[in-house]
Amino acid sequence: MKYMAIIYGNKEMWESFPPEVAAKAIGEVDAYNRRHTESGELLGAFGLADEVMAKTVRVRDGIPAVTDGPYLEAKEFVSSFWILDAESEKRALEIVAEHPFAATNAIEVWPILHESGGTA
Repeated sequence: MKYMAIIYGNKEMWESFPPEVAAKAIGEVDAYNRRHTESGELLGAFGLADEVMAKTVRVRDGIPAVTDGPYLEAKEFVSSFWILDAESEKRALEIVAEHPFAATNAIEVWPILHESGGTA
């Protein structure tokens, strides 16, 4: 079964890390990604631009409106996600618990109920 894991970022927290701490964290995540890609359980890991680069699209009466933002009330925003292919929910949760950021951030795990037939 496939799962999506979501990490929420906090720009202030990330910017507070000294460069050597940030570099170490990135190296740990890269090693984690390699390990689980090689096992076939990590299908893709994606980092997102920060919230100021995001846009929101709404269609009202057939007219699309694009606005900046999501204009968050909270300090946290979706900063990255990855797609897992695990034999069970238990295994997906084990994989997520191994993520270096799980010690400092909550990571949401969502079962993927279906896939479109298209390619991205």
